[in-house]
Amino acid sequence: MLEVLREPLESGQITISRAARQADFPARFQLIAAMNPCPCGYLGALHRECRCTPDQVARYQGKISGPLLDRIDMQIQVGAVAHDDLRQQAAGEASAHIAARVAQSFEVQQQRQRKSNHLLSTGEIDLHCKPDAAGEDLLRTAMTRLNWSARAYHRVLKVARTVADLEAEPVIGKAHIAEAIQYRRALREQ
Repeated sequence: MLEVLREPLESGQITISRAARQADFPARFQLIAAMNPCPCGYLGALHRECRCTPDQVARYQGKISGPLLDRIDMQIQVGAVAHDDLRQQAAGEASAHIAARVAQSFEVQQQRQRKSNHLLSTGEIDLHCKPDAAGEDLLRTAMTRLNWSARAYHRVLKVARTVADLEAEPVIGKAHIAEAIQYRRALREQ
């Protein structure tokens, strides 16, 4: 069932074929998903020990195929929070300030390319998402070491462009590429 998500994640539409008819339907959506790191849910937990074997962990994580993971722009592992930390007020940027930066970033994208970064085609990525030399070197190294596809390469560039836009930087630098790479660390690469 999960593999059916590949088509709409890639193209923003879904094609239904029945007998002699075929129909295309719009299916642009934002996927937010979560999964445990293992069947018991305690792999890497602070106060409980995982009881899964490495083979069980690999089989469980293998339920999400490489081609499906390749189409998910940001993959972040979130560890358990200690009980004492959970009760404390978290330090960080106010939501209103973040919302203003996001609105400003969106406006920059509209002025630069008349669409948001996630909608850029391959040719538009080459035009609007070109990193500086240090960023390009880092991205090339990551592609080689992590064995990424061309799709992953382009998705990292779009995320890096967004990171740079959020920082009001016109050029994608090494730090923007590094942050985008960190958001792309799939389960099997950790």
